[in-house]
Amino acid sequence: MSGRVLVVNAGSSSLKYRLVDVAAGEALAWGLAERVGQPSGRLTHSLPGREPDVVERPLPDHGVALGAALEAFDRSGPRLADAGLVAVAHRVVHGGDRFSAPVRVDDDVLRAVRELATLAPLHNPVNATGIEVARRAFPGLPHVAVFDTAFHATLPPEAYTYAVPPQWARDHGVRRYGFHGTSHAYVSRAAAELLGRPPEEVNTVVLHLGNGASATAVAGGRSVDTSMGMTPLEGLVMGTRSGDVDPAVVAHLHRVAGLGPDDVDRALNSSSGMLALAGTNDLREVHRRIAEGDASAALALDVFCHRVRKYVGAYLAVLGRTDAIAFTGGIGENDPVVRSRSLAGLEPLGIRLDEEANAERVPGARRISAGDGPVAVLVVPTDEELEMARQAVALLEGH
Repeated sequence: MSGRVLVVNAGSSSLKYRLVDVAAGEALAWGLAERVGQPSGRLTHSLPGREPDVVERPLPDHGVALGAALEAFDRSGPRLADAGLVAVAHRVVHGGDRFSAPVRVDDDVLRAVRELATLAPLHNPVNATGIEVARRAFPGLPHVAVFDTAFHATLPPEAYTYAVPPQWARDHGVRRYGFHGTSHAYVSRAAAELLGRPPEEVNTVVLHLGNGASATAVAGGRSVDTSMGMTPLEGLVMGTRSGDVDPAVVAHLHRVAGLGPDDVDRALNSSSGMLALAGTNDLREVHRRIAEGDASAALALDVFCHRVRKYVGAYLAVLGRTDAIAFTGGIGENDPVVRSRSLAGLEPLGIRLDEEANAERVPGARRISAGDGPVAVLVVPTDEELEMARQAVALLEGH
């Protein structure tokens, strides 16, 4: 599998990009356009071993933002015209039940991405805009849409079906879809490689812990259960999202506090989670406040780790035999306290941390479990952009 791919991830007020050499598994350049659509913008373009190229200028829309990124490639390199690009890969948050794998973008696919905005109103419209802008900038290249939900298309009906009136699912798409799919796919495969076994022989619980957080049970390379649901709100406690909560909270708050459904929805997504409990969604700040005796921060960490531990136990049951638990994401890769506390008490289930190995801060994938217990505990840095680039090339090569 070879070629160089420009990976584009359009957010509501940002545009991230990375130039990936698929054969080498390396990033040749990467960047971030921030504050798109606001009065002041900034583009940061980075290359390995060099100081970033930073430009402060207004970025009124995603078209201007991508144009600024292309100028940075011309100015600081590597020049895209000479880079041997074979494709542009685009992150799309929601593929609904229409897309179970990456697809080459045409007008029909772009129209479907926009129609699926009913399931992801904050994400799919800007994902579609990013695709439109990039297609204009690179009309001669194939464009590939890679969906956050696609890896979870293998969920069995008992895992994706909600116990609600069937017409809700039939007419309005109310079911579990799951997210962070590119990360869970990459990490589950990397975990199997670390164990020296084929992915189809390995059962793994992947814990993607960051400002957004999700858990997935992966059986032989296939997602069989996952914590996020119809939207990314369900499941683990996150930076600003509540995770699991009684759905009757919506009606209760309407009755007793006069809050409308949209008010509650915004609060559950934007002002809940660690932010609500600890006053910050930065786990480093949470640890600092705990050290100073802040009881609210201590409770927030307890709630966060308790929820992770609960999902680990549930997915051990779903998988039946579990070979590995893999931590990834900003928190999962870098917070040994969260890793230790999330697995505390699970020793009778074959999960035993090597606390010294867990505390070490070293780069790369590694094993942090003690001895040769039945369940390996791993730290596996995720690389969603590399996974997207690989999937794009595999699609074009017919794999």
